[in-house]
Amino acid sequence: MPTTIEVNKQSVETLLGSGKSKPFVIPEYQRSYAWSDEQVETLFEDLWEFTATSGGTERDGSYFLGSIVAYENENGEQEIIDGQQRITSLFLLLRAIYTKLVATPLAERTPEANNFIGKIEPAIWRTNKLTGTVDFKNILLTSRVINNEGNAILRSILETGKADEKAKDNYSKNYRYFQELFDKHSKDNPLMVYQFIYALLNQAILLPITADTQDTALTIFSTLNDRGLPLSDADIFKAKIYNQLEADAKTAFIERWKDLDEQATDANDSTQQLFYYNMFYLRALENDTNTTTPGVRKYYAANKFERLYKDGLLDNLFIILNLWKVINKSEEIEGESWSTNVKIKQSLDILSSYPNEFWKYPVIIYYICYRKQDDFEKKFGLFLNKLLMELMTKYLLLPTINAVKPDILKLNAAITLSDTPVFDFKDIDTRQLESHIQCPNRNAVRMLLKALAYEKQDELLPDCWEIEHIFPQKWQTNYFLDVPDVTIKEKLEHIGNKLPFEKRLNIVAGNGYFGKKKKAYSASKIAITKEMGTSDITEWGLDSITRRDVRISDTIIALLEKWNSAYLSASGAITEDNKPTKEDLARIEEFKKKGWI
Repeated sequence: MPTTIEVNKQSVETLLGSGKSKPFVIPEYQRSYAWSDEQVETLFEDLWEFTATSGGTERDGSYFLGSIVAYENENGEQEIIDGQQRITSLFLLLRAIYTKLVATPLAERTPEANNFIGKIEPAIWRTNKLTGTVDFKNILLTSRVINNEGNAILRSILETGKADEKAKDNYSKNYRYFQELFDKHSKDNPLMVYQFIYALLNQAILLPITADTQDTALTIFSTLNDRGLPLSDADIFKAKIYNQLEADAKTAFIERWKDLDEQATDANDSTQQLFYYNMFYLRALENDTNTTTPGVRKYYAANKFERLYKDGLLDNLFIILNLWKVINKSEEIEGESWSTNVKIKQSLDILSSYPNEFWKYPVIIYYICYRKQDDFEKKFGLFLNKLLMELMTKYLLLPTINAVKPDILKLNAAITLSDTPVFDFKDIDTRQLESHIQCPNRNAVRMLLKALAYEKQDELLPDCWEIEHIFPQKWQTNYFLDVPDVTIKEKLEHIGNKLPFEKRLNIVAGNGYFGKKKKAYSASKIAITKEMGTSDITEWGLDSITRRDVRISDTIIALLEKWNSAYLSASGAITEDNKPTKEDLARIEEFKKKGWI
């Protein structure tokens, strides 16, 4: 069925008046009314300035207020997707003006006042089409935002024209400020008051964009919105769940949602993202390995949002959040000893530098499925390192998302069936990796440096560290004789010329040469960098980079083989398909002797 969209610019009077047949509704999933006094003042003063310069008369002229995106819901209401802040403010402004006009006794009112009273009434309330009688309780704008107090305050102001003088909510504050601004300008320039009202009703123009479905309206909104607070799928999910609950469960749900929101923000994440992660867990349970990732809203909307209404959804989101508290904030989760295991945290830190997000989904799924097992900590550590081995090798050889995407989706499903899943990834001979480690894709450098660093220390790297070029990227042209610049530039980007280095020390070291940098290196708390600073090396050149390239590639390859062998040996994940060779078994024995397994 084709999508239909209606776009037709309208005056404030015409648009608000359309509410008599199709009332305006601000749906549950919208955010609370948040306009500041500065925005209220800007709207009022701009309209007043427009009236003074070019509006307020029958002459051509218009003041554009922006767009309103809505769709007609199943109840015949105009459900506002975008523009709720603006349209709410217009209702408050018109109510403030109306209150001022009707405050004058009927016998003393001017014809202009009576005219505009008659114009404003059908823009705010339903009126009897025969008698013109106003039903002040039948307001053309209703807010259903999940905030009962705020909704009631808006309704009271529009019905009675009164706002509590001590109230601190935005509806009350902004309504009082509109009254104050209108009173002030009416006293300062009484001759222009009615021209201002005329301009507001007839020359202030809105662009209503009416879609045929909520989904279309949300898509339009996402395309148009650039103001920094787009309506998220999570907002819609919150409203859907809320509306399905019994009355006595709604308050508890809102409190729990608020707690989830706040904790997610504190963990540098979002509720929206938690739903996204949970989608991959649910897909894994459904054995969905399709490489096309569905949109979050479309996925949860399937079958009348049935996935949203299943028991345990919020529990799962909190569980996923715990994982990110450890990864993003290094928090300790009560009763979960793995969250204090430095080696696990180091593995997660290396994974966090993987150049795309596909590492996250198997980690999340494994954690949800097996976190309560007695041997979870041991198996989780083995699993993470095996995942690192597979992802790192694939990215070094083929640095694209598609190199691992199908394998990750198969792994996700396999995890739900076993705590020692088989990694059905294409086999790679680690000997192919040497050149790719020595001259890696730039997006793999941080991952490699972290892996190197954590072989030398039991602490996490500091939060603020940078990739240090031991031989500086800016060099004197006479330093290398008879070596083309292009060769030098390429060599300086090799892994052998790079170290992880605290930002503050890196600033001090600057672009000096090796002899001057060693003192700064020796002050580092990063073991491999400090080691470089306290070494006997006195000069650093292209040959030094080459030698270190070899050492590093040997170390990384041994590390990858260690991770792989440890998983196969200790986890019992050996099958006929991945049965180790004699060489693999020899390595396993060697690693056991070294205490690596």
